[in-house]
Amino acid sequence: MIVFEINVESGEVRRRELESTGPLDLALAIHKERETWRLDPLAPEAPVVFGMGPFVGGKLHGVHRLIFVFKSPQTKTLHVSALGGAAYKAMGMGAHAVAIVGRAPRPTALLIAGGEVKLAEAEPGDAYEVARRLYAAHREFFVENDARVLAVGPAAFTTYNGAVVSIDIDAKRGEFRLGAEDFAARGGPGTALAQGHNVVAVAVGGLKKPLYQKVADAEAINQIFKTKMGKPYLEVLNEKTVKYRYDPKMGTGGTFGVNYPHYRDLLPLFGYKSIYMTKEERVKHADLVLELFWKPFQVEVFEKARSWYNCGEPCPVVCKKVWRGKKVDYESFHAVGPFIGNYIFQEAVPLVDKIDRLGLDAIETGHLVAWLFDAVHAGLLKPEEVGLSDVPAFDPAAFKPVEDSRKNAKLAGELIEGFVNNSTEVLALVARHGIRKAARELERRHPDRVRATGYRFRDLAVYAAYGTEGYMTPNFYWAPGLIGPMYIQGRYWTNYNPTFMPPEDFAKSSYERAVAEAYIDNAGICRFHRGWAEPVLKELYTLAGLKPPTPQLYRDIAYYAKLAGAEPMPWESKRARDLVSTLARELGAKEWKFEDYDDYYEWWVRYKEALDKLIFS
Repeated sequence: MIVFEINVESGEVRRRELESTGPLDLALAIHKERETWRLDPLAPEAPVVFGMGPFVGGKLHGVHRLIFVFKSPQTKTLHVSALGGAAYKAMGMGAHAVAIVGRAPRPTALLIAGGEVKLAEAEPGDAYEVARRLYAAHREFFVENDARVLAVGPAAFTTYNGAVVSIDIDAKRGEFRLGAEDFAARGGPGTALAQGHNVVAVAVGGLKKPLYQKVADAEAINQIFKTKMGKPYLEVLNEKTVKYRYDPKMGTGGTFGVNYPHYRDLLPLFGYKSIYMTKEERVKHADLVLELFWKPFQVEVFEKARSWYNCGEPCPVVCKKVWRGKKVDYESFHAVGPFIGNYIFQEAVPLVDKIDRLGLDAIETGHLVAWLFDAVHAGLLKPEEVGLSDVPAFDPAAFKPVEDSRKNAKLAGELIEGFVNNSTEVLALVARHGIRKAARELERRHPDRVRATGYRFRDLAVYAAYGTEGYMTPNFYWAPGLIGPMYIQGRYWTNYNPTFMPPEDFAKSSYERAVAEAYIDNAGICRFHRGWAEPVLKELYTLAGLKPPTPQLYRDIAYYAKLAGAEPMPWESKRARDLVSTLARELGAKEWKFEDYDDYYEWWVRYKEALDKLIFS
């Protein structure tokens, strides 16, 4: 694979060719070569690498993700984040991947197309406006190369939680296709770009052509699917992606449309406080969520008009469901919806838009808001200490769905703005260090409040811990695997089902899922397409004339975490432990009662030992 190593400090561009199976594999080699495990995540010498898989430009759909690999300011080890559709424009940039090093002397944009790299000044700000300004300043580049922007927002410069934001553009008309935007967000890749390298945006484009001609052979692709799965490619694709497009059995589609009626009372509400409710209480809340939060979306997007889009590549799945110009996904809307005590869909729309424009990871932002809401509600913090004008309504038992939702949505807007602006001492502390380290510092500062309330700050948050300071909050499911001792969390590299089993079995199922997900990311394939891609991935690599990846890929990630001093650590938070034990009880697990800390510790240790045996043996 060809990689451009761009030193934004000196302006030097180095073209290299490295043997690899995909962008993840390539990035691991670069980080290993530079021994970045020794470095601070925001050191200029720690590269942010992004690249595409080998199947771009051919006859396969869903294969145009850009994969970001970087040392995360949140986990303190390597993290992988993916952005849909952008590789469709990036395939003409003249390289398979880009590695950004050095720190630019002023805020900088990179323009990459046709094997050439240009550095230009760029003004930080609203991520959408950064993209528009870059287009206005370099319209000729965009038109000539049909380019697309990868931008950061102000949050990348002031918090650990910055995302990379990308909106598809009709370059000739200058029209930004709202609804076709996507985000590489988990773990803070935007922060790594902004604070580590002073990079505000990257524009990628050029002549579109397959990296490997064989992936443009439709007949050869069909033959693989007929041999392996008994049907031609498009027929298999349509079957395996029905959830994300439209499921006629449910009368809805997309992650938002499907997840609410599917998971119902297993949905996490109020910062996971719902795990303490009875099933009857959870059902009551789920019915309210379906009526007030899910139904307005369902009526507008599926019953009135089918406003469905894709992420910017020619893909028939059209997974982007758009409500009045705003892309609606389960994770981002749940983050500032039911998870923070807001059951009104219309109140969540401007909050998601604010998060997107500020360039924040929506999932982490939801955890952050819920944690600080809960801390204020419990008396651990005063509203003014986190810039709130009132105390949030954060007791599910006393919750008034309409009135309290509007109140919480208003307060969430205040909190998000204050977090990005570092408007109070507490918010600046959290913005600098994240939830885990900030919680410990707040316990040190306020032992009297901890004693008076009976709560530690850390016990109101749910996260998986890494090393001494790193952590990752889970995706919004009631699933022990999302906080299990895996080497990358916050994505779906684990068993993310609401299930419970002995730790050795759980470790095996999570390891198998993690390896499969790593392969999909390494191939630059959208995980919505994993149903058809995973069974034939080896054959597709062979078709392209490449070696397929091996479990060494995940082993290298785990080994890096050990070198970085950021491997998984036992649960520190009571609510994280309770997420495991309450689901075990809910599912009737008899062998594990979790009566004291030792039970949790034993389950965690046995899981970790079984996982490491699978990885390193």
